[in-house]
Amino acid sequence: MNTLSLFEDEKRSISYTFEKGSVFERLHFLADESIDLTITSPPYNVGKAYEKKTDLNKYLEPYKDFAIILFKKTSETGHLCWEVGNYVEDSEVFPLDTFYYHIFKEAGFKLRNRIIWHFEHGLHATKRLSGRYETILWFSKSDDYVFNLDNIRVPAKYPGKRSWKGKDKGKPSGNPLGKNPSDFWRVTCEDWEKEIWEIPNVKSNHPEKTMHPCQFPIELVQRCVLALTNEGDLVLDPFMGVGSAAIASTMHNRKFIGFDTNDHYIKIAEKRMLDFKKGVLKIRPLGKPIHQPTGKEKVSQIPEEWRGLLCK
Repeated sequence: MNTLSLFEDEKRSISYTFEKGSVFERLHFLADESIDLTITSPPYNVGKAYEKKTDLNKYLEPYKDFAIILFKKTSETGHLCWEVGNYVEDSEVFPLDTFYYHIFKEAGFKLRNRIIWHFEHGLHATKRLSGRYETILWFSKSDDYVFNLDNIRVPAKYPGKRSWKGKDKGKPSGNPLGKNPSDFWRVTCEDWEKEIWEIPNVKSNHPEKTMHPCQFPIELVQRCVLALTNEGDLVLDPFMGVGSAAIASTMHNRKFIGFDTNDHYIKIAEKRMLDFKKGVLKIRPLGKPIHQPTGKEKVSQIPEEWRGLLCK
């Protein structure tokens, strides 16, 4: 492969590779069963600067062969996390995860969870309700997959609860490390507890913001990396943008390879990785609670001009 950037850290035995080019053309160069986790957010076909809007069926067509090749390249214990929103045409919503599910299922992947990523900010719709969530389809390749439960346990609500019958009667009924999270994730107060993740999207006031219009929060990737890979595993982002998945992977001693066709995004990714190595990259801490207004802030109070209107 024509590697654009390769970095190796001997102390942590990790490496990352940024590959210039289309993943549709370059994926087959990777070794079979070499990828332990693919995590990405592909173009949504909504006309962003890095994509050309086209017919929905035509947009989805290349992913059919892509899914088949990706299945071959994924390790037997590996995973795919595919984060998507909606395609909108004439105010009609097409949920992309429902289309992608069939593509990856037919390739052989098995869906383990459909995770809801909820965020508070975004464009305001005028003819429908404003969209404030996207979905992550979490697939495994086989039934024998990596799942690091202890990495994601959450504090038990009632740690002092005891068994009331059987051979363990009177003994603590839970796990000292915390409880096994359910399939409903809530990041702010009950990490991994519920299948809704409350993680801020990367908008203008987010510490990780770059010029990329649809940037992945590093925190989002970290959760998948910690749960679904082991140290030294290889993480792939087929549409890596400005390198959020690369940073999240190297933070936790995973190898990384990413593809992108945009030189400018790759240069930003390289700069972010250098800043991370120097310890100066601004990153929103994993699990940091989302700010809730107290009502005392001026912007959280009802304007005087509206008070009469709201009383009618």
